[in-house]
Amino acid sequence: MKHFTRAARAGALTAIAACWATFAAAQDVTLKMHQFLPPQANVPKLILEPWAERVMEASGGRIKIDHFPSMQLGGKPPELATQVVDGVADIIWTVAGYTPGRFPQAEVFELPFIMTNAEDTSRAFWQFAEAHMMDTDFAEMKILGVWVHGPGVIHSKTPVNSIADLNGMTVRGPTRIITGMLAELGATPVGLPVPAVPEALSKGVIDATVIPWEVTAALKVPELVTNHTTFGDEALYTTAFIFAMNKAKYESLPDDLKAAIDSQSGADFSALAGKLMAESDGPARKAAEDRGNTIIELTPEQVAEWKEAAGPVEASWIADMDAKGFDGQALVDEAKALIAKNSM
Repeated sequence: MKHFTRAARAGALTAIAACWATFAAAQDVTLKMHQFLPPQANVPKLILEPWAERVMEASGGRIKIDHFPSMQLGGKPPELATQVVDGVADIIWTVAGYTPGRFPQAEVFELPFIMTNAEDTSRAFWQFAEAHMMDTDFAEMKILGVWVHGPGVIHSKTPVNSIADLNGMTVRGPTRIITGMLAELGATPVGLPVPAVPEALSKGVIDATVIPWEVTAALKVPELVTNHTTFGDEALYTTAFIFAMNKAKYESLPDDLKAAIDSQSGADFSALAGKLMAESDGPARKAAEDRGNTIIELTPEQVAEWKEAAGPVEASWIADMDAKGFDGQALVDEAKALIAKNSM
């Protein structure tokens, strides 16, 4: 009888443990997604929120993602990368260059005139990251997507028709590479996160900013400047973005919920994100035109002059990467080859 009782008790405990395991696996998971733009901006509206909805659907409703735009969980945009590592946020979207030196290899995609179009360059960025960055630059986080925006544009209070017009002009840049490029072109660069641009323009802290068209409406830039310099079919620059998850949080999930997240992340999502950002350039440009702002279209001959003037930026980056123990030239060559391959 004792043996029966012990066996029955053991069986009951095993059954209870199994029930608790099943119960725990079936629990909903709520994730906090944090980023720096207001919810009506294109990236949260067209990319981040739809991604969250697709993940929730793929999980059968077991994953819930709460979106905290405009740094609502606290801190400043440059702190987002640390927040996702420390678990302040479960998921973040940020600019890689907001934390200079933390993601050095991502800078290769920001070099002047390296980009062809945002969709193909974003897919190339993911492939490059898989080959070189997941266990190095990104080792502390789970990467969900990496991408770039459409061609960068100069938005200025006074016209920028030539490189010489930048002399004496204070111009905002988003990252180390781009502020370095602006200095090489003769401007006085100021590094600022994008949410700081409107106030800096309105208070005269800066005379101009470089940002893609797509975000200008949310920032009301066409109301603060009257000139916009574009580079034809070329891209003066672009910016590298990171969409990442807390690694421990991801690894704590059951396999089916990991699969739900993975199914909506990766190369195809990265390419889609770049495409959607670039597609939003057109309506934003039209809004500036409708205000009567001046759109300056540089000719291919003029663009060639800008390319030559910006050339030292790439050489400087290669030397800098070599000093850090990377093969800078090899990284540039591979990034360009991947972009070319994906642009065919």
